[in-house]
Amino acid sequence: MTAIWHNTGVKWEVLKAAGFPDEAALHTLVQEAPHLLPLSGSPRLVVLGREVRLGTGYADLIAIEPSSRLAIIEVKLGRNAEARRAVVAQVLTYAAHLHRLDREVLERDVLGSHLRKLGQDSLAAAVQAKDEEGTFDADEFNEKLAECLEEGRFRLVLVLDEAPPELVKLVGYLESAANLVIDLVTVAAYDVKGSRVLVPQRIDPEHTSVEAARPAYKNGNKGTYADGADSFAATIEKSPEEQRPMLRKLFDWAVTLEQKGVAELTTYHGKTRSLLLVHIPGEEAGFVTVWNEHGAALQVWRTVFQRLAPDAIASIEKLLGDDRLGQGNNVKNITDELLAALANVYEKAASTAAA
Repeated sequence: MTAIWHNTGVKWEVLKAAGFPDEAALHTLVQEAPHLLPLSGSPRLVVLGREVRLGTGYADLIAIEPSSRLAIIEVKLGRNAEARRAVVAQVLTYAAHLHRLDREVLERDVLGSHLRKLGQDSLAAAVQAKDEEGTFDADEFNEKLAECLEEGRFRLVLVLDEAPPELVKLVGYLESAANLVIDLVTVAAYDVKGSRVLVPQRIDPEHTSVEAARPAYKNGNKGTYADGADSFAATIEKSPEEQRPMLRKLFDWAVTLEQKGVAELTTYHGKTRSLLLVHIPGEEAGFVTVWNEHGAALQVWRTVFQRLAPDAIASIEKLLGDDRLGQGNNVKNITDELLAALANVYEKAASTAAA
């Protein structure tokens, strides 16, 4: 068990967890910040709905991974012994209800009202709205989602403030014997000098996970990834001749950022396009993605700016001119001034992350 120590001025003592006032507080925390959960495989969850009707019960939260796997999340407090014992039965019942459900029925009858609250009309649209790479393919996502539903491949997530040994043992048995992916996560809360400090921890029972033998496509796509930018460079010479100068300029710009240590480069090859992912070190996202799809373009990601460089949005939008700093917008008017400003944003974001 993780312990937090503090200095009283006289000696070091273990800080006592403050806990949560009720289940609703922990429930809301998970809903608003699912990225805090240390899940196996480190997927990015998109929360779709709270208190989702499944059969005769209501799942606390339903989320989905970019790989198309649905996540059923149940939240309980350790002091509620009866609920704690029932949590495994609950989550398995919800998984059984979703098993072999038609994708269109899921979107229309089960999650329809929740999707409308998000301003979306489909699961693919909800995931694409959170995409920060530009590799999302709706058709492939829907195909994989139908497979997951048919095969019953779900992620079951149990979130508690503390996990009793019998629950840890049960989860380990189920994950290994029943071919399931189950994440048992504890979230401890502490009050430190007026600030709320959270310590999320994945409890990993001693078992051999079958998940390692079942690779999933990153972000639900069937394309291929390659570290670095070399394979992206090879695609430039196969592009229309008039597009090559801009592609080379964008390639050199991204490589310079990598050499400065303010960006990490990955190449993605899809059916019709190749992308150069310009990620911020320590993040699985970047401010822009370089596109080569019958020509050059920059794809800009507003959510990344909002999260990591909100002060730069106004100046970048001014440089974009007629283009808009939206979520996944393709920018064609790429000036040296814009590239210099974007480089400055990457440098500031990298220095902040390292501080």
